[in-house]
Amino acid sequence: MIEAIKTYPLATLISVKNDEPLITHLPLIYNEGKLVGHIDKFNPQTEMLKDGHKVTLIFGGPQCYISPSVYSTTQLPTWNYIKVHLKGTVNAIEDPVTIKQSIVTMTEFLEAPDHKFVLPLDHARMHSLIDYIRGFEIDITDWEGKFKLSQDKNPKDIRNAKAELIRANQQSIQDFLERVF
Repeated sequence: MIEAIKTYPLATLISVKNDEPLITHLPLIYNEGKLVGHIDKFNPQTEMLKDGHKVTLIFGGPQCYISPSVYSTTQLPTWNYIKVHLKGTVNAIEDPVTIKQSIVTMTEFLEAPDHKFVLPLDHARMHSLIDYIRGFEIDITDWEGKFKLSQDKNPKDIRNAKAELIRANQQSIQDFLERVF
């Protein structure tokens, strides 16, 4: 689950206000049982990211339809996917220097392994925007992994499903981006 979070750090962050879900998509960096992130102070969900508030998070990995045609044995159609569901408690980060450092750390993580861009702590633009950012940390309290990867099949069919997951994800990204971009 940690590997899925680190590889696909864009989280769906869910909190509830007045029985209505608030949902934001943002990258979060995993650090020893905690997730660290920041959010625009004008996002309506910001007020729910204060000390002690409970949140739910969903991280998604690769996913696709698996046709029976990829198996060497008789099977039915299915869907393979990786999802990680977390629950946690929020701790606000108030100190501007700590928030800036968390952004620097996030950039270092996301730029790995080549580090083509290095964000200095004293970057002028970051300094001018810090008043519009709210930092937070989430202590993870509950973990649930949802890994449906044809693991109940024979070894050859598992390999075939893995190959299809890789092929289908690469193809669907290319097809989608060619249609919309």
